[in-house]
Order: sequence, then C-alpha cells, then structure tokens
Amino acid sequence: MGVNVTAIKTSSNGAWQGDNPLDFAFPLLIVQTTIILIISRSLAFLLKPLRQPKVIAEIVGGILLGPSALGRNKNYLHRIFPSWSTPILESVASIGLLFFLFLVGLELDLSSIRRSGRHAFGIAAAGISLPFVCGIGVAFVLRSTVEGADKVGYGQFLIFMGVALSITAFPVLARILAELKLLTTTVGETAMTAAAFNDVAAWILLALAVALAGDGADGAHKSPLTSIWVLCSGVGFVAFMLVVIRPAMKWVARRCSSEHDAVGEAYICLTLAGVMVSGFMTDLIGIHSIFGAFVFGLTIPKGGDFSERLIERIEDFVSGLLLPLYFASSGLKTDVAKIRGVEAWGLLGLVITTACAGKILGTFAVAIMFAMPARESIVLGVLMNTKGLVELIVLNIGREKKVLNDEIFAILVLMALFTTFITTPTVMAIYKPTRGIRKLRDLSAAGDSSKDELRILACVHGPGNVPSIISLIESSRSTKNSILKLFIMHLVELTERSSSIVMVQRARRNGFPFFNRLQRSGSGWHDSVAGAFQAYGQLGRVSVRPTTAISPLGTMHEDICHVAEEKRVAMIVLPFHKRWRAVDGDGDGETVENVGHGWRVVNQRVLKHAPCSVAVLVDRGFGTGSRSTPGPNGSPAQRVCILFFGGPDDREALELGGRMAEHPVVSVTVVRFPGKDGGGRGGAQVMLQPSPSKCKEKSYSFSTKNTDPQREKELDGDAVTEFRRRWDELVEFTEKGGGGGNVVEDVLAIGRSGDYDLVVVGKCRSPSALVAELADRQAEHAELGPIGDILASANNGVTCSVLVIQQHDVVTADETPMTKMARDDPRGKLNGGEASSCPENLQNDVAV
Repeated sequence: MGVNVTAIKTSSNGAWQGDNPLDFAFPLLIVQTTIILIISRSLAFLLKPLRQPKVIAEIVGGILLGPSALGRNKNYLHRIFPSWSTPILESVASIGLLFFLFLVGLELDLSSIRRSGRHAFGIAAAGISLPFVCGIGVAFVLRSTVEGADKVGYGQFLIFMGVALSITAFPVLARILAELKLLTTTVGETAMTAAAFNDVAAWILLALAVALAGDGADGAHKSPLTSIWVLCSGVGFVAFMLVVIRPAMKWVARRCSSEHDAVGEAYICLTLAGVMVSGFMTDLIGIHSIFGAFVFGLTIPKGGDFSERLIERIEDFVSGLLLPLYFASSGLKTDVAKIRGVEAWGLLGLVITTACAGKILGTFAVAIMFAMPARESIVLGVLMNTKGLVELIVLNIGREKKVLNDEIFAILVLMALFTTFITTPTVMAIYKPTRGIRKLRDLSAAGDSSKDELRILACVHGPGNVPSIISLIESSRSTKNSILKLFIMHLVELTERSSSIVMVQRARRNGFPFFNRLQRSGSGWHDSVAGAFQAYGQLGRVSVRPTTAISPLGTMHEDICHVAEEKRVAMIVLPFHKRWRAVDGDGDGETVENVGHGWRVVNQRVLKHAPCSVAVLVDRGFGTGSRSTPGPNGSPAQRVCILFFGGPDDREALELGGRMAEHPVVSVTVVRFPGKDGGGRGGAQVMLQPSPSKCKEKSYSFSTKNTDPQREKELDGDAVTEFRRRWDELVEFTEKGGGGGNVVEDVLAIGRSGDYDLVVVGKCRSPSALVAELADRQAEHAELGPIGDILASANNGVTCSVLVIQQHDVVTADETPMTKMARDDPRGKLNGGEASSCPENLQNDVAV
C-alpha cells in the first residue's frame, strides 16, 4: 500500500494524547539511530580482538538490521524501518556521508602523491587495471546468469563492475597498517602511497560511471552527448575548484593560523556551507553530490590550525553518529536471501575469487618486477585488496541508478565484507617485519669514554611533560665524560577518529620510527613538543631527535621498545600516568592530573619488555623552579637525593646519581639504608613466596630468581666504594639507621622535608631485607616498587618529584607478586639457609 509522504508529520503530540511516536518522522528517526548505534558499537567491541576495522562492524550491523536477519520479521521491519521512513533516514545519512567525504579529501595529500616514486604508481596502476578488466569479465557472466541484469546497458554495467572490484579503501587501509605496526615498513609505505593513487583513480572512475549511468535502464537510450556534457562539466568543476577555490582557501587558512588571534567562526561556517554548495553543484551537473564534497576537501591546505579545527568540529559527530546510519541504510537494502541456489552462491564465490585474484596477482606481479621480495609482494597485494566506504558508495549509487539489482547488490556487499575481513588475519599469518637484535645496554655500560654517547629515549604525552623531562635530561647531562644523544618520542593514542589518519600521515612524513633532525610537518601542539626539545638541543653536546609514535595503547609499548632497541639507548624515560601540581597559595594542597589507566598499562608493559634500563618520572613540578635555589651564575640548582637500599636497580640509580653529580648546577645527596649489620643487605634473611592474591595491581612484584645474598652485598659495597671514590667531593653521603619498622617513616621524612626537588630510587626487584619487609604492604602503584610507591602515593604528603629506575638485567627479568613467608611455615625459616628455587614453577620461595 502506498504512503502519502506529505501526510507524515514530523513530531507527535505524545502518548498521553493517543499518538504513537513511531508513526512520526522525528521520533522514529531517534529510535532508528539509537538501535543502529547500539548494534554497530556492540559488534565493534566483539570484533576488536580480531583487530577488525570499525567499518566491518557497521556493515554487518546494517545487514543484521535489514531483511537478511531481523528484517525477516515483517512486524519489526514495518514498525521500526517502514518504507516511508527510508528517504528520511537516507537523507540524514547522506549529510553525514557528504561531510565524511569532505574529511577524506582533507586527509588526502596530493603533494605527497606527486612526490611518490614510480614503484608506488606502477603498483597502484596494476592494482586498478587488472581487477578492472576482471570485473568486466565477471560482468558478462552476471549479465547472462542473473535475472534482470541484462536490462541495463553494457557500458554503465561494465564500468560499475570494474570500479567495484578495483577500489582500495585508503582510510581503512591506514588503520589496518597502524594496527599491525606496518606503517613504517617498506610494505606499509608503499601500500599507503599506492592506495592514495588508487583513491584518486577510483573517484575519477566513479564520476565516469555515474556520468554514463544516467537512469540505469533508461541510460542505454539517452543521447551520448548527455554523458559528454556531464563529463565536461565535471572536469570544469574540478578545474574551477583547484584554480579559484584552492587559492582562496589558502588565504583563509593563513588568516586562521596561530599567528593571528583565533580561527574565525565565520570562516568555519563558510567552509561548512561550501561543502554543501559543492555537493549541490556536482548533483546539478549529474555527478553524485559526494564528489563535490571530496573535491572541496582537496582544496583545503593540509596541516595547520584551520584544518585541525575543521576536523575537530565535524569528525566525531559525522563519523560517530551519522556515518553508521549510512552503513545501516546499505544493510537494510542488502537481502542475502536474494542469493538463492547453488548457482547464485557460486556467483558469489566467483566474484570474491576474481576480486582477490585480480588485486593480489596484479600487485604481486608488478612488485616482483620492482625487485620486492616475494612475501612482501604478496602482503602488498592482500593490503591493496581492502575495501571500505568508497566500495559501498559505488554499490549504493549503482543500485540507486538501477544499474545493479538486489541480487547483484547483495553479492557485491558480501564480497566487500569478505575481502576486508580477511586482510588483517592474512597479513598477520604470512608476514612479520624482521627486526635486528641489538646489543642491550644500561647506564653502567654507556658513556665510559669521551668517544662514547649516552643515548636516552624520553617519552612524552603532551606539552605538560616537557619541562620536567627537559629538566631531568639536563640534570643527567654529564659535562665531562660523554655526549648525550636524546631521542624524544611523542606518544599519541591511535583512536577511531579520522584525524588519527592525518596524524599517521604526519608521522610517516616525519619518518617514524626514523628520527629526522628537521621536522617541517604541520603545526599545532604536536610540533610545539618537538620544537621545545629542538630548542633545548641548541645548548650543545645534546643531539635531539624528536618524532611522533601513533599507536593503540594496547601495542604502544612495542613501538617504544622497538625504537629503544633500534637506537641502542641506555635508558627509557617514561612519564608517570599522574602529575601533581601544588595549589597556589600556602602550598598545603595539590591537584592531580590523571591521563588515564591505559597509559599506566603502557608503562607497565614497557617495564616488562624493555631491552634497556627504564626510569619512570613521577612529576610534582620538577623543572618549574618553584623550589629551586640559585646555583652558580644565578642559574637554578636542582637538589637531588639518591636512596640506596642495595640491588641491581639501586646500583643503576647510583650510576645515574654519579652523572648528575658532574653537572655544575645539580646538588646530589646519597642516603644509604644499611641493614642491621651495616652491610647493606640485612643480617637476617626474609623469605618471600608467591602471593596468593591474583591481583598484580595490589601486590609488589619481585624477581623469581634466587640470588646469592653475600654476592649482592659485595656488589653493593663495590658500587658504593667506587661511587665515593669518583664523586665523594661532589656528593653529600649519609646513612640512615637500619630496621624495617622505621624505613617507611625515614623515606617519607625525606620526601616531605622539602629539601629536595627530586628523589631517585630503584624499583628493588631483587630487594634487600629492609625492602622485603615491605612486601605485605598493599600497593597503590605496584609497578614503582615498594619505595617508589611510598613516595608516589597521593596521601603521604610528599612534595618532591620521584624517579624510579629499573635496570635491564636478564636475571631479574622474571617477576611475580610476592608476600613474606610466615615464620612457622614448614617450607623455610626466616633465619635459616637458602630456599629452593624453580624458575619454571611459580610456587618457589626466594631468600633475600
């Protein structure tokens, strides 16, 4: 039964007046949007362990909501997605699609495509041409097999099929490469460049297909001059946009740069209106409106405050809310039931096989010609086979123009789903970039001679970390022994936002993980971080190499450890996930800035997997000069205290303290906590056993390896003796009375005293008896070790910053949460002998 659209009202009078909101346009749209978002987000969560792009979840969600699954219930379909609501839902979704394609054009950097080599161009050409030819061959089969397919003219049907099989999804591919850590490999860089070529070619082919399509079945009977006029008008529109609008947008971008006060709201509004006008113009010409929005996006200058502000304004609303509506509307049109019989499913297999074979074989052949290894060539072909939004746009336009019927449309949607779904698992199965093994180092092995370099990798979350990191590095900069080479890694979380892809491109241009001395990318606070460290590097004897690491938090530690290994650094410096700032006034209070638990997990994983020593900086204003006393020549002096209990981590802290002592404006104090016998390890052994608690967040972890207490005592003594021999004149050296009952108060007294700007402690994975006595304390920040946790806890009144150091040591690398063994435990005695040890079995005891 037909529906009179003009009789449909926008909003209801409410249930109390007898109206059903689902019979009115706007309330029904709200319900539809809510259902679509819940389904798509739930599927995205379920598919996340498979590392699938979000587009997969959104397409599958639309199919589930449509006639293929839930829509088989006619009552549901007619109530939630009635036919009269389809134009309304598609109109709202088309607005989102329009602005999303504007963002895609904004992301695509034509200048980088022009700079690309012939390898990427040749691979892209092969990745388009062979699948296009294969698509034409499949089109002949479909026309002769599928009922109703021959009602459309040959030209438009062949072109639509060729385009559908030859497209590569540039945004989806970028996310897959970022997830798989392949962006900076040869394969990743080649794939991204070839996909950019492919994107431009796909839009040209799509414009051609739309121009030739006309009205589908009637398109075969229209005058050829019409298509020529459409194509000529399209070329004229592109020329006008690039010749006239592009310089105008450059002027707007300059007006909205950071050199001027702020990005004018009027310019933002005019740009958004320009997206709509551009879409209208291409629709008026006879090409789909999204083509105009895409071309307008190309005219916006890349990087800079203006483009970043545009992205911030529209991406979350468009990508998070409106775009899923477009995928859902595509799914509502996809009826898998239309694929009936063995013959139809055989056609689906033929289309999938042809699409995969054309892309993979074409790319593989050309890559081999360019002397790429066979495995990398195969992986490149699989990556180029990724489909996505542009594929769905082509299919929806083809269906709208009646070039594709319901059965062919369903076949091609399933083909796009399958080819995208298999990309990630296939690449993971057949390819893993090779990474050379480097000689691992720590501070004691670095910088022993004037010819040597001390290499440090410092990570930052944002501008707030810059002063404290610079102050720490400067304090550690020996003025006598070695040259300091500083690698700065700005850690940026890769999210689902489209601007993440812009940052990925920026990082690629910067050479991540290869560090360039000069960075000329974009602007904004990412570059302000690099600029601050570049300015610091001008001090001399400090070589600074900044870069940006963009990755999901779950795998961020891989980037950090990989760069540390590649650059042979002696120490990684990580910012703690919390920063304390004193409240203005009497200084009794403080504010806490927490960047999130995800960054805490990143630190924990780096501590576990790092190939070198690691330092975690708990910042309470270190480097701000708020409590610094004047040093030589009026410069502020940093007051540093090293707490030494013994063990490899504390010996590494002592090594860092020696480097700090050589700096003319750093005052270093070493406080040693000897045991009851004055030897540094304690006169009585403390037996530790694996903690019955499964919560690693609340229990301190210690090494599962048994160490010889006497040998550790000798090493501690040698380290202290050597330290005093080299730096006794520069360092104040004191000892605190032993005793486990007083150690917490002694440590807190130092932290609360206000006498120091920074307290340096070891993580104490191989603890002395004094530290082992603290094993049963409930941890707040277990990854810092007992002493570091005491100083970092928010409620202990500590006013200084804290640096917790973990030495890279294979012997102490295996850790597990430990607790003290009861004195009456039959497996060991507190004061007796050595305990048994079995590295393969965590039910072991450790004597310290």
